[in-house]
Amino acid sequence: MVPAWDMIELETVSKRYGTTAAVEGVSLTAREGEFLVLIGESGSGKTTTLTMLNRLIEPSDGRIRIGGEDVLGLDPVNLRRRIGFVFQAIGLFPHMTVAENVGITPKLLGWPAQETAARVDELLELVRMPAAQYRDRFPAALSGGQKQRVGVARALAAKPAIMLMDEPFGALDPVTRDELSADYRAIHDALKLTTVLVTHDMTEAFLLADRIAVMRNGRLIQVGTPHELIAEPADDFVRRMIETPRRRAKRLAEAMEAGA
Repeated sequence: MVPAWDMIELETVSKRYGTTAAVEGVSLTAREGEFLVLIGESGSGKTTTLTMLNRLIEPSDGRIRIGGEDVLGLDPVNLRRRIGFVFQAIGLFPHMTVAENVGITPKLLGWPAQETAARVDELLELVRMPAAQYRDRFPAALSGGQKQRVGVARALAAKPAIMLMDEPFGALDPVTRDELSADYRAIHDALKLTTVLVTHDMTEAFLLADRIAVMRNGRLIQVGTPHELIAEPADDFVRRMIETPRRRAKRLAEAMEAGA
């Protein structure tokens, strides 16, 4: 078996706004095919870290390499077209159909219309939205979960090796969130993607991640598999985050027992 290599590398990366450090000295890698989750409180620097990977935000210091290439040496527009990006607000174009939304990046890249149409239909099937039923609908006719599925399909349209996801399921109802997150993990595995996902939900991190990177106050506190974090939390902050799913499970079990 050929060993995986580092698809994403951050080397002592910082981002400052004036004298305020949003991210400070973060060194982190994501291996080819890995599902890496960034987790932390609001304001911990996780979204800033994510958006520096595709140069939506430029780092103040340090180096970021994608596929071995320094991102500062790459054209930012071309870089973003090589990386899928899904965020909580979804951002579908309301005046475009589902098919037009999904096919926008291939169209910008100059793909032939027939190839784009075939790719759109393939992806809609992949995200469980049959093309015959949904390709000609407009976003206003979709539920929140359906819109996010279209957002995932759009991010995958140009066949990226990397997917960046910023709280992609956070605005969805619990049932839809659980279904869509499980579906995305299956897509990640099937397409052998490298995914970096931002969340503040440790339960979601445990269910999805190969490794979890915990951030606090702009710094990286601990990186490890779910098992490693549970076995040896780096400090009380990490320990409290790990305990959250356990407390929820205990309260849920008590509530269900009381209602039985």
